Amino acid sequence: MKKRTGIIPYRTTLYETSSGRIIPREEWTRYSGTLDLPEICIFAACGFFLGDASYYKELKAIPPASEYDEENGIISNIQTYFRWTYQPRAISLQQATEEFTKIFHQVIQKGVEGKNVILPLSGGLDSRSLAAALKHHSPLYSYSYGYKNGIGETNFSKQIAQAENFKFDGFEIGDNYLWGKIDQLSDILQNYSEFTHPRQMAVYDALKGKGNLFVLGHWGDVLFDGMGMRNDATFDEMVDALYKKVLKKGGKELGEALWNQWNLDGSFSDYLRNRLSSLLAEIEIEDPNARIRAFKSLHWASRWTNSNMHIFETISPIFVPYFEDELCRFITTVPEKWLNDRQIQIEYLKSHAPELARIHWQKYPGRNLFNYPTFHAWWFKPVRLAKKIARKFSNGALIQRNWELQFLGVENEKQLHQRIYNPSFNSWISKEVSQTFYEKFMHHGVGYSHTVSILLTLSSFWKKKHE
Repeated sequence: MKKRTGIIPYRTTLYETSSGRIIPREEWTRYSGTLDLPEICIFAACGFFLGDASYYKELKAIPPASEYDEENGIISNIQTYFRWTYQPRAISLQQATEEFTKIFHQVIQKGVEGKNVILPLSGGLDSRSLAAALKHHSPLYSYSYGYKNGIGETNFSKQIAQAENFKFDGFEIGDNYLWGKIDQLSDILQNYSEFTHPRQMAVYDALKGKGNLFVLGHWGDVLFDGMGMRNDATFDEMVDALYKKVLKKGGKELGEALWNQWNLDGSFSDYLRNRLSSLLAEIEIEDPNARIRAFKSLHWASRWTNSNMHIFETISPIFVPYFEDELCRFITTVPEKWLNDRQIQIEYLKSHAPELARIHWQKYPGRNLFNYPTFHAWWFKPVRLAKKIARKFSNGALIQRNWELQFLGVENEKQLHQRIYNPSFNSWISKEVSQTFYEKFMHHGVGYSHTVSILLTLSSFWKKKHE
């Protein structure tokens, strides 16, 4: 039977290279094979696996946009049916917006027909665009979550829901929820992405029974924005940019520490750079921005974004319009000048849902989609300063990241110690490595929160592997 993965797949499929056997998700961690230590170092540094890599040398991921034969769980004849290109047409911003609107609405109408939609909302543009396209769909339940002393993300979402008469719940992320959920998270994600920073699990139980289809706004910010590259950037400069983009704060240090502990040949930095260079060379696009976008869609989206989306999928099926083939193909024909600065989405909202465009944009506090260019105007600076002072003197410290509630404090420290200083785990990743990065985290906070999260993820992998 012929099967296909999406241009941006909704989920990863791992198979055994020697036999072609598809490996069920619940066996991914417990698979009996040879650990791919160099790729695990990349995972530690970046938070996801690159290309078709996995924890094991014998297991590979079916690439995006692949067509293959499957018979009784055995796959063969894997071939690519779509390659990212850049073939811009001579169209205006208005034409691009009109084409986007038509494709976007057709994709969404087909995807949600007859479904009870669950729509996560935020203060950004991607979920706001979904809200505009779904304004006449019923039934629809929307929600958002934020922190008690956060930046008010739930307030933006509530205004969007009220403008479209959506049923809405706002949730507050509480302290210490992670430890009661971490083993369940490990089962769901099989430890294939850094999973302690995302907040979905905090509201997992509350979302059950709210509908039968999640409509998610992931990846709109990548497809419909520039990548920050000069038009004349060289290949080496593109590799340098990717090298900086994929590495999380503290990630290079952790990758190097594991590389050295496992006595791997060469240097971690060279290995990562060569991997990026090899993967980028497979994309035959001259335009630097289009090429970086294609790289991110091939690797970030399919190995990190879709992994964490699986949390939603264990509650209800998911639908991700920006992952759909029609929008991916459309993007390859749009001039980069119209993709910069979210112009198409902004014009779409201003023309199709002005009631949503008038709601303040989280990225530019106090400004909406009609007047956000004035955010940096001299006369608006006093307003920005007043908001900054108000936040500084509000009750409680400003909470912006999940690790601040899940990693700090006596009870969190106790739970972290039990996981990353576990003797079994330290037989694989030494106590010295764990202690070094935990102490860096305690002294520097955000600069090393990723490293602690990865150590926690790797300890969950090791625990499940040996259960």
